[in-house]
Amino acid sequence: MTSHHDPDTLNLRLILVSGKTEEFTFSPSDSAADIAKHVYENWPMDWEDEQVSSPIILRLIYQGRFLHGNVTLGALKLPPGRTTVMHLVARETLPEPNSHGQRNREKTTESSCCLLL
Repeated sequence: MTSHHDPDTLNLRLILVSGKTEEFTFSPSDSAADIAKHVYENWPMDWEDEQVSSPIILRLIYQGRFLHGNVTLGALKLPPGRTTVMHLVARETLPEPNSHGQRNREKTTESSCCLLL
């Protein structure tokens, strides 16, 4: 079986709140901020009616958590050769950690990369 995916790249399917999707290819060393900048600079024509004013307000959500700008795809241990789905939203600020219904959660290593919705 042959694949057009480079083993050193990761394929992301980004979904807007409206449900529109687009696929992009990134390196494991790309950060959430790099991805936001790339998407902003290569905004899909199909998304024209949802264009934002700045890449700074674009936020990625992965597995229910906002990704901080400095988190790399490699740190998320995403599987190469497969498409990973993330949501892309326009939001000025991120919520404070544990600001919504704080529960006694076990600390995990991934808690340092993301914020809960």
